[in-house]
Amino acid sequence: MPELPEVEALRGFLTEHLVGRAIVRVLPVAISVLKTYDPPLTALEGRTVTAVTRHGKFLDVDADGLHLVTHLARAGWLQWKDRLPDGTPRPGKGPLALRVALETGEGFDLTEAGTQKRLAVYVTEAPSKIPGIARLGPDPLAPDFDEERFARLLAGERRQIKGALRDQGLIAGIGNAYSDEILHAARMSPFKRTSSLTEEEIHGLHRALRDTLTEAVERSRGVAAGRLKAEKKSGLRVHGRTGEPCPVCGDTIREVSFADSSLQYCPTCQTGGKPLADRRLSRLLK
Repeated sequence: MPELPEVEALRGFLTEHLVGRAIVRVLPVAISVLKTYDPPLTALEGRTVTAVTRHGKFLDVDADGLHLVTHLARAGWLQWKDRLPDGTPRPGKGPLALRVALETGEGFDLTEAGTQKRLAVYVTEAPSKIPGIARLGPDPLAPDFDEERFARLLAGERRQIKGALRDQGLIAGIGNAYSDEILHAARMSPFKRTSSLTEEEIHGLHRALRDTLTEAVERSRGVAAGRLKAEKKSGLRVHGRTGEPCPVCGDTIREVSFADSSLQYCPTCQTGGKPLADRRLSRLLK
């Protein structure tokens, strides 16, 4: 799933490639991705792109005041084309969901792999009216997201820190992968309760959060859209690396599985050497 660093990199890439250019066609291939119908997609045609912004994990293309907003969800992606294929794409079982064509012959495709279709596209005059954007918490890389503000956000929480970091209504843009990375950098168990955090732990977690996301954004800056997935994976220390040695201490990275996701962590760095209970595996062994 693209998270804050990848969406920020896409924002920068599209700013360079879209701003100042006119949209000539917007072609929906999978109607299920459209979450708004008024204004229609055709209202974007003939407009010039004036800006590209990011709201958490949402990507926002502003075309003369009308916004094409996309949430890539778990398996969505943006594929840039220096030259779009001729002809009109046909609806089918492939990954192509929507195509945006520019006056230059360039453009991009929104695609989604897998059977769970969660990619979302909106056309709106006010992105703040989109429910997912309206409920977003503060951006963790904003200048005013200091330690004091972070502490206030966590003060009212009574849950595991892993879930709190992933809650878009609490903090915008962090998903499964970077929450694992942040907690590893902070040397903190993903199961630790927010209510038990000390001032010192909040200080370390805030620093880990800012450093991890800032470094990921810097690694991704200037990387072409087609290479961002590989760049993300190469920079991860624990997420998706079950069974590999921890790059900090050498212990084996372990995993806890859930119904539709999993987390990775290092026992030595994060849990005092004790493996966390994998509830799904435990049920299978009964």
